Amino acid sequence: MGSGSTLAQRALGRELRRLRNAKGMGQSQAARIAETSHQTIGRIEEGQTTRITSLQVNALCDSYGATDEERRICLDLVKEIRASREGKVTASWWRAYADAQTTGFDHYLALEDAANKLTIWQLMIVPGLLQTPEYRRAIAWAESPDLPSEQLERRIEWQTHRQERLKDPELHIAAFLSEAVLRDQVGGKAVIAGQIRQLIALSELPNIDIRVTPFSAGPHVGRFAGSFTMVEFPVLSANLVPPPIVYSEGYAGDLYLERETEIRRYQRVVREITRVALDGVESKKLMSEICKEHSR
Repeated sequence: MGSGSTLAQRALGRELRRLRNAKGMGQSQAARIAETSHQTIGRIEEGQTTRITSLQVNALCDSYGATDEERRICLDLVKEIRASREGKVTASWWRAYADAQTTGFDHYLALEDAANKLTIWQLMIVPGLLQTPEYRRAIAWAESPDLPSEQLERRIEWQTHRQERLKDPELHIAAFLSEAVLRDQVGGKAVIAGQIRQLIALSELPNIDIRVTPFSAGPHVGRFAGSFTMVEFPVLSANLVPPPIVYSEGYAGDLYLERETEIRRYQRVVREITRVALDGVESKKLMSEICKEHSR
């Protein structure tokens, strides 16, 4: 399924849930109207992969008292989902690398593939989207020392494929890195020096902004928030703008934050990190200095 379908499903689910709640109706009652189970209604409202027909959406809109405009939006989203399933939207490239990904990461990749802006904050390691093969290899070995070489190289291969998005002028990336990311000798001095050189080169691209928060910045909220990526999306065909999603990758599992209060909190974190980070020119200067230190 294409990434456009992922966004359309989530948007349809949000809209149907909003209409149901406004009507004061429970999921079980909605399920009877749509002639399905309340579990299916729950999956639809969560934006999960579940088939729903225009007939069902019309029935729900009738019961929810939806306006003509609200009904049109829902039906347009159903058409967009159907178009993706019928192959009118490019298939998801990462499906071919399912064996090389951690469980559940394909969900994030679908969001990343649909995004038009990524705001990344990293405290300890270079973001995966910006890693060199050598750096990625060192990280993978540290995470899984017993990983067979063939599987490791598959991971490197899909990561390289993933980085094709960096060339997309429609995707803007704002990456904020703690100085610690640049000083930690992951893979040894030569590997981290090569990684920093790549970061400097990537920062020259018009759609990529890489900035560093120096140790001298002192305590700030970004240090306590932990590493995360804020994913933002373009307008859907139904003229809806999907709300941002905050993604945090953890050792024991991944976290997706979507509530408005949560998003506002992380937007405040981004503003604070932006305030304390060096500007683009000074960031490149610091990266170059640290790279020289690693190269001695």
